[in-house]
Amino acid sequence: MEPGESVRDACIREYREETGVYLKNPSIKGIFTFIMKDGDKVLTEWMMFTFYATESDGINNDVCEEGELHWHPIDETKELAMAEGDHHILEYMIHGKGIIYGTFTYTPEFKLLSYRLDPG
Repeated sequence: MEPGESVRDACIREYREETGVYLKNPSIKGIFTFIMKDGDKVLTEWMMFTFYATESDGINNDVCEEGELHWHPIDETKELAMAEGDHHILEYMIHGKGIIYGTFTYTPEFKLLSYRLDPG
């Protein structure tokens, strides 16, 4: 997030910067805490805010600073490579109603140790 920027504004800006698409009226869909642990020691902790939007303007980029972009049909998302916990998040983003809260705990190698989801 940029100084003084709301999480919603950051979502719109980041999405536009990375994809070339301007999201219209994104709504908060999930608030998550991620914890990385090595044994009992917490190495780092961060938050992630997910948004959902059905309206947009712009032209989809094929490449961004992070690499090559691919646009997938929703029914193919279960087959995509991603962190184990992300499958739970994506499933709710697509099919769930309302806001979901969650906590995911990983090892430094991103092995999922535990997770808790709390649909609002």
